[in-house]
Amino acid sequence: MTREGNVSEARPSSSGDGDFAGLAHARSRVDILAALRTSAEGLTSAEAAARLARTGPNRLPAPPHRSPVMLFLAQFNNVLIYILVAAAVLKAILGDWIDAAVIGAVAIINSVVGYLQEGKAEKALDSIREMLSVSARVLRDGQWTNVDAESVVPGDVVRIGSGDRVPADLRLLEVNNLRVEESALTGESVPAAKDVTHVESDAGLGDRTSMVYSGTIVAAGTGVGVATATGTATEIGRIQTMISEVEGIDTPLTRKLGQFGRQLSVLILAMAAAMLIIGRLIHQFTIEELISAAIGFAVAAIPEGLPAVVTVTLALGVQQMARRNAITRKLPAVEALGSVTVICSDKTGTLTRNEMTARTVVTTRHVYGVTGAGYAPLGDIEIDGAAVALDDHPDLGALVHVMALCNDARLTEVDGHWRVVGEPTEGALRALAHKAGIDTPMRRIDELPFDSAHKFMVTLDEDPDGGRWLHVKGAPDRLLERSATQLRGGVAEPLDTPFWHARIDELSRRGLRVLAAARRAHHGGDEAGFGDVEDGLEFLGVVGIVDPPRPEAVDAIANCHSAGIRVKMITGDHVGTAKAIAHEMGIVESADAPALTGSELQAMSQPRLREAVGEVDVYARTSPEHKIRIVSALQAEGQVVAMTGDGVNDAPALTRADIGVAMGVKGTEATKEAAGIVLADDNFATIERAVEEGRRIYDNIRKSVLFLLPANGSQSLVILVAVLFGFALPLQPVQILWVNLVTGVTLALALVFENAEDGLMSRPPRPAGQPVVRLADVSMIALVSVLVAGAALAVYFLGLAGGYPLPVAQTAAVNMLALGQLAYLFNCRFVNSTSLRPAVLRGNPWVWRMAAALLVLQLVFIYTPFMNAWFHSAPIPLLGWLVGLAFSVVIFLVVEAAKAVGLRLGF
Repeated sequence: MTREGNVSEARPSSSGDGDFAGLAHARSRVDILAALRTSAEGLTSAEAAARLARTGPNRLPAPPHRSPVMLFLAQFNNVLIYILVAAAVLKAILGDWIDAAVIGAVAIINSVVGYLQEGKAEKALDSIREMLSVSARVLRDGQWTNVDAESVVPGDVVRIGSGDRVPADLRLLEVNNLRVEESALTGESVPAAKDVTHVESDAGLGDRTSMVYSGTIVAAGTGVGVATATGTATEIGRIQTMISEVEGIDTPLTRKLGQFGRQLSVLILAMAAAMLIIGRLIHQFTIEELISAAIGFAVAAIPEGLPAVVTVTLALGVQQMARRNAITRKLPAVEALGSVTVICSDKTGTLTRNEMTARTVVTTRHVYGVTGAGYAPLGDIEIDGAAVALDDHPDLGALVHVMALCNDARLTEVDGHWRVVGEPTEGALRALAHKAGIDTPMRRIDELPFDSAHKFMVTLDEDPDGGRWLHVKGAPDRLLERSATQLRGGVAEPLDTPFWHARIDELSRRGLRVLAAARRAHHGGDEAGFGDVEDGLEFLGVVGIVDPPRPEAVDAIANCHSAGIRVKMITGDHVGTAKAIAHEMGIVESADAPALTGSELQAMSQPRLREAVGEVDVYARTSPEHKIRIVSALQAEGQVVAMTGDGVNDAPALTRADIGVAMGVKGTEATKEAAGIVLADDNFATIERAVEEGRRIYDNIRKSVLFLLPANGSQSLVILVAVLFGFALPLQPVQILWVNLVTGVTLALALVFENAEDGLMSRPPRPAGQPVVRLADVSMIALVSVLVAGAALAVYFLGLAGGYPLPVAQTAAVNMLALGQLAYLFNCRFVNSTSLRPAVLRGNPWVWRMAAALLVLQLVFIYTPFMNAWFHSAPIPLLGWLVGLAFSVVIFLVVEAAKAVGLRLGF
């Protein structure tokens, strides 16, 4: 590969070329500088300007946005809306301007509702752009100078320090105790220690210690690196590109309603065509009469109220979920949670607290447990569940004493929440010291900060008596090789190295991060040196630290399992930690359960991964691409997938999943914008409660659909019978539209407020392919359609036979349709059991409120002159009301009898 080729590959590219940037971690410093045609002295201003002209600014491009007009027009892309618009146009051609206006208004209102409620994830791209650095310190013309971060180019030598946001992807050339907060990219709980030594080419993002990435934050130390990628070629740029390219997945309800709409439209058009042929050939209807009948049939068959009912049901579900700390950004996400079969969860901050906690303390004599979680200094140090006193355990006191002195972190309480200022692991040790009640009156004289080369920290402290001590904290293997003795019962004895290796291995297998403590007396001056701790240390013991699981999340996972929902952990953490946490949380039954790492997953083909995802519930050291592959494999197996996360690395997978769930407190803005639901309390248990709410919402939507379809069926039958038998239409198209809308916005909405059924979370998720209207429901829909249509036709002919004008008979038929639906509403309150019980009259006050609203609207429809003009209605006598009510009671009783037969036969 030529030098020029290397520089070219390092440039940002709209084609997504990033092979060089992806391999920079595996190349030596000399190779990197040569490949980038630069040196440790940096670029000249002229060369930097030339490269900037070739590569473009170091920024992420603004994403394209659809105009509001196009978003609105997109709402008309529905075959049922096409039929309504066509009906309105035909009415306008025939000169029926009022009918055309009413039908057209319904189509427009539905589209406006969809436009206002459509959730968008486009802001995710903008929020990622805001993560980039605004300035950088680069070496130009042999001088360090501050420049705008957008002017950084591949080959620039950049200096970073504590608190800086990294301006570009950098291959490190020099480090001094450099640690970088990369959790947004890798999911790691603690800042990553960096080094200048290159690593293996297949190392995961979290293992690339020779690299720092754009948008991450320097937690401690300083470093110098050469820019290998800028703009869209950076890791964060690749994620932005992935988000923009990932296609969102429709929810199960959206897919089923879309399929239902297409099937219904085909049936409507076929039936309308048959009506035209029969009416023309058999009954010699005029063209105008046939068009009016076809329009009336189409309007009758289209459930205009369905979009409004679904939208309102979901909107009310949004409010209900918000009370449970689940904020919904996209309406379909409410229902989608109810059909979830798999939840893919990030570990850090989602299943765990993202707060390091000392869990276990080991000395030569005892293994101690530590209660409490997070940085709150609340809890005890125990043996077998009983709290211990430090006076009785001198070895423990000495160990905790060193951990408190060799420590730069401090704990603060803000609004009742304890937070750490400093390193998370040191915060855990500071909290441990508080729990132990350690008083540290020693005065620090000197210190040797932690660095990646030595992997330990040293402080020189003076006690009140003037004695000086070297206190050491760090990696157990480094302290063991420098120790000669260990403390037992307050007395030094020869070091038992195998004993400590066994204890350390045991803690590591449990997923704990292990730190050791040692000490020795100091008889030198006021300075500490690494030579002072090369040997002769007294080893005091080790502390196991972990990012602890959320206790409520453990219960939530158990509830998910009982509801037939698998929980899978996908994390950037190490596989041992991931398996240990998964076992502790109940995701897997054993800590030896199978797990896949990012490198193993990378080597798998997608068909092989599809076979594995059903068996593996733990995925470690994953990248954003791996998460998308896992989600896609699960979806290919027919699973409905929810993906949770908080880092920007989770955003593409959240976009791809059926439903994305972001953490509201610790989540990045990019993740929140990509998600359908945001958890206000970052609590995994909230997901389980949201699933329950989603199932209730789906049940109520299904009840509403089953309620609305017989209304359309009965109206369609009335028109169909009229054409087949050649008599005048009992209903005008606008009258049919009125019945559809008035029952849809009143009676159907009453079912939205029905309470959850018993055993809702003990039943398995509904199959992804299960239609909204099941085969067993068709017979009930047909029966009710025939009953209500028959009653409406009966009232119509009774009115004509009684000498009433046609408008009065038609109005009486419309009123019968509304009253028949009111009776059927009480049947629908209990779909799977009888409604002939007192409970049908209570438990949902909205049934009575909506019934009253329906009656008021019908009175306006029948007795107000302007409604008579718009909808061709007319006042009806009291007898018309009484006949309608009598037929309604008959409809209710016949439906209940049919339900009883169906339940007995097992339907």
